[in-house]
Amino acid sequence: MAQIEIRLPKMGESVTEATITNWLKNIGDSVALDEPLVEVATDKVDNELPSEVAGVLVQRLFEQDQVAQVGDVIAIISTDGDSAPVVEAPKAAVVEAVTALVENAQVTTNGQTQTLEKSNSGKFFSPLVRSIAEKEGVTVSELDTLGGSGLGGRVTKKDILSYLDNRGTIVAAPVSVEKPTVVQTAAPTIAAPVVNGTSFLSNIKEPIIIPGPEDEIIEMDRMRKLIAEHMVMSTHVAPHVTSYVEADVTNIVNWRNKMKKDFEKRENENLTFTPIFIEAVVKAIKDFPMINVSVSGTTIIKRKNINIGMATALPSGNLIVPVIKNADRMNLTGIAKSVNGLARSARDNKLKPEDIQGGTYTVTNVGTFGNVMGTPIINQPQVAILALGAIRKMPAVIETPEGDFIGIRHKMFLSHSYDHRVVDGALGGQFVRRVADYLEQFDVNREL
Repeated sequence: MAQIEIRLPKMGESVTEATITNWLKNIGDSVALDEPLVEVATDKVDNELPSEVAGVLVQRLFEQDQVAQVGDVIAIISTDGDSAPVVEAPKAAVVEAVTALVENAQVTTNGQTQTLEKSNSGKFFSPLVRSIAEKEGVTVSELDTLGGSGLGGRVTKKDILSYLDNRGTIVAAPVSVEKPTVVQTAAPTIAAPVVNGTSFLSNIKEPIIIPGPEDEIIEMDRMRKLIAEHMVMSTHVAPHVTSYVEADVTNIVNWRNKMKKDFEKRENENLTFTPIFIEAVVKAIKDFPMINVSVSGTTIIKRKNINIGMATALPSGNLIVPVIKNADRMNLTGIAKSVNGLARSARDNKLKPEDIQGGTYTVTNVGTFGNVMGTPIINQPQVAILALGAIRKMPAVIETPEGDFIGIRHKMFLSHSYDHRVVDGALGGQFVRRVADYLEQFDVNREL
């Protein structure tokens, strides 16, 4: 019986796992080539995975709400049309074999072979589990109390991470508590980044909040948890610096007001400010290509393509960053269509995995919410991000050959956050100044 393993594919840069949200086929069901097999969700996007072959689904290795890693086998399909399930060894035999294997197992770390260790109670823990425990301050006696989900009751990485998530959890306060209180306890520690084997952050304790009797407790959804982890990681990995520039965009405002109706009639698309700003960013990246880089250890990866991510708020309140690929090869009309298309797909939850992959620089429009400026967090593995502030009418000094006078101008702030490991103040400041220059020098006679 020919059996094909269906693996969880890579679904985006930095995406390492996905949650199985719904199986579209049951055991014994026939599956056609490219027919949707299962629905999965990541921190970036929800997606249907099509079957890679035609046949009969004979085994599902992950059930609904379970998390699979990229590359994991999630299902097995028989291409012979035989619906018989995959034959498995008896559980007792498997457990016995695995236990014997673990007792005599050796692993290689940094070129050195070491035997798996066990606790006083006889439990065996892999080097990975012991490494996590040591980093997080988990004692051997605590490890002994953990129930393992691995074969033979072995404690897995997932088990210890789950334990750390709930370690030190405080139950809701009794009704007699009148005010919320913040207490520092033995809370889970946030793992400090390590460079060349040395931790450069001290242990950081998260505060444990005791809610009051009238407080509402809202559990973060899956996407919000992953966004939170990504943002904390970014601030720990990259020392953030932010430079600010004020730009006079009066010419752009007047030009757009003149062109937007004709553009909508001709292209059936809205002409917003976002594509105009992105065009200026792309020009500035060409002038300062060392903004378009990533950091890997102690090496700098200079990106050839200019792929602009645009932070987009979802109806749920979460954030996603679809990417305009090869924005430097597009004219303004092409950028406008890409911006509108990706924004619609994001709002309708129709983004594909490839729509959020490969970004090299990100733009976020905080002005949409009336904010004047911001200090955005870098979207790893990029090294910079630009926040666009609200456009406001402001009194300004206007210089003319006949003298200076006060006039009303449309102005906005650009807030540029960058990774100070590789982007110094000169480069970060010159880049955002160049973006402002391109905006201020916009040609009011330009045609679309």
